[in-house]
Amino acid sequence: MRAHHRFTDRTMIVTGAAQGIGRGVAIAAAAEGARVLLADRSPLVDEVAAEIGMAGHEAQTVHADLETWAGAEAMAAAALTAFGRIDILVNNVGGTIWTRPYEHYAPEQIEAEIRRSLFPTLWSCRAVLPAMLARRAGVIVNVSSIATRSIHRVPYAAAKGGVNALTASLAFEHAADNIRVNAVATGGTEAPPRRIPRNAAPQSEQEAAWYQDIVGQTIQSSLMRRYGTIDEQVGVILFLASDEASYMTGTVVPVGGGDQG
Repeated sequence: MRAHHRFTDRTMIVTGAAQGIGRGVAIAAAAEGARVLLADRSPLVDEVAAEIGMAGHEAQTVHADLETWAGAEAMAAAALTAFGRIDILVNNVGGTIWTRPYEHYAPEQIEAEIRRSLFPTLWSCRAVLPAMLARRAGVIVNVSSIATRSIHRVPYAAAKGGVNALTASLAFEHAADNIRVNAVATGGTEAPPRRIPRNAAPQSEQEAAWYQDIVGQTIQSSLMRRYGTIDEQVGVILFLASDEASYMTGTVVPVGGGDQG
């Protein structure tokens, strides 16, 4: 059973909060007392904030494209305007857009994958650092992936490898400033169908087969031979965001049923 009220009087930004793991983190953190700013480029994020509000908790939203520096700046500014401080940042934006052997990726697809799964974390960390440094306190939890060792998504793997590297380096750089930086490397996770797909184009028969290759490899690589749940990811993310993890920084925690990534 999750501890209650670990985030009372804390302000938390959750990126990619409109659906999936981000939505789960935002709802659970608010229930534990956090004032949450939900950042997403989809208007669906407003529905999540309304759900949190109806439960009697505090949430604000910002519509921002976190693949851009301007979007990340706007996000940090919105948090400071709404709550006056930034205690915790959960970087959740990312996800494979295409699944195919590397030789089948077009150059523009490779660049798009990096923009989707590396730059939002790079920009968002940079955007919140001044506020955290001013208070000499802060926590960042980056959502990475065990897919740094996987098939049919080399650009995504490279992006998440970058997230792991920036997690370690930023932690090294700012431990003396009382800023902790960790990551959760999520494994395959069961989630409701995405209301906004990462790739709106219909899958060809070949693309569907390549995707099934990933599903098979993910299950085979997990010692538990299954996908995880959103709650199983949320629990570890919130642990790292809380004071319970006060002696942890620069660490990537795999949550993949035994798959270390």
